Amino acid sequence: QVRLVESGGGLVQPGGSLRLSCAASLSIFSFKSMAWYRQPPGKERELVARIDAGGSTNYPDSVMGRFTISKDNAKNTWYLQMNSLKSEDTAVYFCAAGLGNVAVWGQGTQVTVSS
Repeated sequence: QVRLVESGGGLVQPGGSLRLSCAASLSIFSFKSMAWYRQPPGKERELVARIDAGGSTNYPDSVMGRFTISKDNAKNTWYLQMNSLKSEDTAVYFCAAGLGNVAVWGQGTQVTVSS
């Protein structure tokens, strides 16, 4: 069974930075793509960053220029570097990966941006 484990969430002040990590239980070469989603309180889950097997990335306008997704093939891990955080970035953040026709999800990590 494939497992994804997120880490790195926490409380940060507005304007601060956090880096989230997602460690996979198998080689990330197995995945077509890897991504980060978030679910703010009372809202639906939304995509915040995606990277494909070739390294191409895409972001929604809401995080463009502030968030960066990257991956380390040797560590079977991908990351979300979040800079210039805003209160509206407060959410549970989930990593996800495409394995064949199946989406695999992590358990989520809370990010709270507050002074």
